[in-house]
Amino acid sequence: MEANILNTTLLLVRDLLQRDDVAGALRIIESLRPPDQADIFEELPPEQQMELIPQLEAEAVASILEELEDEDAAELASGIDASVLAQIVDEMGPDEAADLLGDLDPTLSVATLSQMQEADEVRPLLLHPDQTAGGLMTSEYLAFPQCMRIDKVLPVLREWDPKGGDLFYLYVVDTENRLVGVASLLQIIRAKPDEQLSSIMKRETIKAHVTDDQEAAARLMARYDLTVVPVVDDEEHLVGVITVDDLVEVLEDEATEDIQRYGGTVPLDRAYLDTSVAQAAWKRLGWLLLLFVTGTLTSTVMSMFEAQLTQVIALAMFVPLLIGTGGNAGAQTTATIIRALSVGDIELRDAIRVIWHELRTALILAAMLAAVAFVRAFFWEDSAPLALAVSLSILAIVIWADLVGAVLPLLAVRLRIDPAVVSGPLMSTLVDATGLLIYFSIASLILGL
Repeated sequence: MEANILNTTLLLVRDLLQRDDVAGALRIIESLRPPDQADIFEELPPEQQMELIPQLEAEAVASILEELEDEDAAELASGIDASVLAQIVDEMGPDEAADLLGDLDPTLSVATLSQMQEADEVRPLLLHPDQTAGGLMTSEYLAFPQCMRIDKVLPVLREWDPKGGDLFYLYVVDTENRLVGVASLLQIIRAKPDEQLSSIMKRETIKAHVTDDQEAAARLMARYDLTVVPVVDDEEHLVGVITVDDLVEVLEDEATEDIQRYGGTVPLDRAYLDTSVAQAAWKRLGWLLLLFVTGTLTSTVMSMFEAQLTQVIALAMFVPLLIGTGGNAGAQTTATIIRALSVGDIELRDAIRVIWHELRTALILAAMLAAVAFVRAFFWEDSAPLALAVSLSILAIVIWADLVGAVLPLLAVRLRIDPAVVSGPLMSTLVDATGLLIYFSIASLILGL
């Protein structure tokens, strides 16, 4: 639904609720699709949310909770009685139910789980950390013995009605529930009734391990264009599957976190406008203080060359140009390397190749910028030695910044730190200080200061 239509709908729902026309508000909400219902609910005050929930079907509330951000869904669910919440959670997909219960107060979570009809499907999923493939998977899948005939499989397919989405694949296991193959729905339909699954299944199965990072599992699905991927444990037992809707959510969340970290802030726990001013300030303060302290390195370097600046005032005029160019060059490289690491284009073992590639790129860029800088500085101050100092400084700073921008993300990966956390702000600060050191050193040699 378009934003302006959604805003109009929200105003109408609010107006109806203010006039105590709950039935009218319900009719509007029930006519919307779940994502739009969630957007409406998110904008309503808690008292109005609690007024509407008892009037909605459990399935409708389940759909709304699935569409809300995790924190918002948990906050909304916390105000619902455990007996009612159990009926709602029973209507959710097992993976979504496990995520919600894991975010609730333990007392409410246990009470809800004890009253659920499908608790056995959810309990195993609660054992795995949220950021792993096990925490991302659902127990809603079909698995059959490899000796099972097609005419025995088809009746089960006709009766199966998953909450989490459509059926595309079924999985084939041995007598100990170890994954041995996969078959698509099309293969099943085309097969002869007396054929066994073992004769039509694909034995080479792409799978994720239950302890894999969720981002690695999502990249695996994206790389091989999978709509679903099976998840196995240490003994290759099939324990769940990850579906494409979870893939999209993971990639979106990871991209958001990387962008926020690259800007030098702790990732927000919820949507931007739902984050208080105090929380937003607190999440930015740490990096700002660290960068403020490290930024004093620039002042330290300038104080070291105070005598040279006093002799040739024109040197100071080019400081913003030099450190700005170095920072921009490093930022370009850092962003490129982080993205390449994120999508799997490069790995840590490619470090030497990456550095060599960036060195050659930097030489080309630096040479062109140095030529432009020489002309600009010469016509500005009419001094060939000064123009040469600026030109050579640009050459050295761009090469240095490019190499720093390439090495920092790789070093972060080696230290098992998210590259986006250290590479952006830290790179700029480091290049600023060292760039000035390079500039004043070159200028001192050329100008004889």
